[in-house]
Amino acid sequence: MTNVALVALACGLIIGLGAIGACIGIGIMGGRYLEAAARQPELMNELQTKMFLLAGLIDAAFLIGVGIAMMFAFANPFAG
Repeated sequence: MTNVALVALACGLIIGLGAIGACIGIGIMGGRYLEAAARQPELMNELQTKMFLLAGLIDAAFLIGVGIAMMFAFANPFAG
């Protein structure tokens, strides 16, 4: 396999596995939020704030991976 093909494969893996991980993480977090809100409704506003903060951090980690994959795809430092 050529170097370009391996970089394309790596970019696909970075984006695909990152998306799967982010979706699983946000799904588990949302489920736990609903369980906690049903158990203690008076804490729902505080829990919601923390949930959205963590959802942003999980999504940011995925988007950093996408940015790195795009860097490898369009400005490949290994080509040459």
